[in-house]
Amino acid sequence: MARLELDNVTKVFDTQAETIVAVEELDLDIKDGEFIVVVGPSGCGKSTTLRMIAGLETVTQGEIRLGGERINEKAPKDRDIAMVFQSYALYPHKTVRQNMAYGLHLSTDLDDEEIDRRVENAAEMMGIEDLLEKKPSSLSGGQQQRVATGRAIVREPSLFLFDEPLSNLDAKLRKHMRTELARIHSEVGITTVYVTHDQEEAMTMADRIVILNHGELQQVGEPKEVYHEPVNQFVADFIGSPSMNFRDVELERDTDGAGTLVGDGFSYAVSSRFLEQLDPSKTDMVLGVRPEDVRIDAEAPPGKRIEATVDVVEVVGSDNFIYLDVAGREFRARAPTEVEPTEDETVALTFDEDDVHLFDARTDEALAHGYPDVDVTTAVEQSDTTAD
Repeated sequence: MARLELDNVTKVFDTQAETIVAVEELDLDIKDGEFIVVVGPSGCGKSTTLRMIAGLETVTQGEIRLGGERINEKAPKDRDIAMVFQSYALYPHKTVRQNMAYGLHLSTDLDDEEIDRRVENAAEMMGIEDLLEKKPSSLSGGQQQRVATGRAIVREPSLFLFDEPLSNLDAKLRKHMRTELARIHSEVGITTVYVTHDQEEAMTMADRIVILNHGELQQVGEPKEVYHEPVNQFVADFIGSPSMNFRDVELERDTDGAGTLVGDGFSYAVSSRFLEQLDPSKTDMVLGVRPEDVRIDAEAPPGKRIEATVDVVEVVGSDNFIYLDVAGREFRARAPTEVEPTEDETVALTFDEDDVHLFDARTDEALAHGYPDVDVTTAVEQSDTTAD
C-alpha cells in the first residue's frame, strides 16, 4: 500500500490541427488505503489521468509520487501498479490459471509454488476457484471481469488502477460487481483509483470522489459532501439522478431581512436566516433543488408554492419520476409510488428552504446550501486544500 500524490500534473496533446490540454494542473493527495473514484463526462481527462499514473502516457508538467517516490520517468512495469481495463484483455489460448499467473512469471522471480498460492488465494477471493482450468471463451462477461481483477490482485501491488471495468456488464451484474469490488478492497486494503462515467458507482463505492470537467478539478470530497454541498453548478448537475432542477432567479430583499427568489413563472420566499449566508450585493443567482426534495402538495402555502403542469410520469418501481412544465420549462420531481398524478394535470409544487441551493449566475460557484453544517466558503476552501 502507498500514498499517491499528483502535484500540478498537466497533460498536453499537440496535433497538427491544435493543442489539446487534456489535464490541467491537477493536484491530488490520495491517502494510503483509500478508494478514490474519478468521475466526469466523456473527454474530461479521467482516463488520461489514470494512464499517466500507470506510465502509459507521459506527463507534460508536474510530478507523480507513489509512496513518496517520484515515478514520472519509471517504466510501467517498474511502478508496482496493477491496472484493470474496460476490456478484459485475457489470453484466449490460456486457462484462467495461466492468465492470472502470466504477469508474475514475466515480472517476478517468484517460484511456481508461490505463484500457485497467490493465484489460488485470489481465485478464492473472487469466487472463481472452480474456473481455474477453463479458458476465457467458456466464461461469461462477469466471470471474465473477475479473472481480470484476480490477475491484478495476485500482483499484490502498491496501487490498483481501474479504468471503467464494469461498463461492459449488464445493470444487475454491475451492481453485484460493485459490491464485490468494495468487499475486496476492504480485505486487501490497497490504495485504489477507480475511473468511471457512472456517478452511481462513484457514490456507492468511493471513500472520496474526484470530479473533473474539461481537464480541470472541480471538487474532491466524500460522497455525501459532493451531493449535499457541491462547490459549483456543474458538480450539482453531474451528481444525482435525476439531475438537479435549476432556475435563474433574482433576489428581492424585504425590509425585515427576509426575501423572495423570483424566477420565470414562480416566486419562492426565503427567510432572513437563509439570506444571512449571502453577500448582500448578490441579486442575480441560479436556484437549484433536487427532484427528490420536490413535493406535490395541494396545501402548499403561498410564497412556497409553484404551479406546474404534469407532462410525463415514469414508474420506476420504488419511485415515480414526474416531469412537469413550469412556465414552459421542464421541472423534475422524484416521488413515492403512491404519488402518481395524471398527464396534463395542474399541480402545486413545494420544497423546504433547507433543500435550496443557490449559485452565482456569473461564475456558477455555490453561494448557499440550505443550512449546511459548514459554511459553503469553508467547504470550497477545504476541497481546494484537499486537492493541494
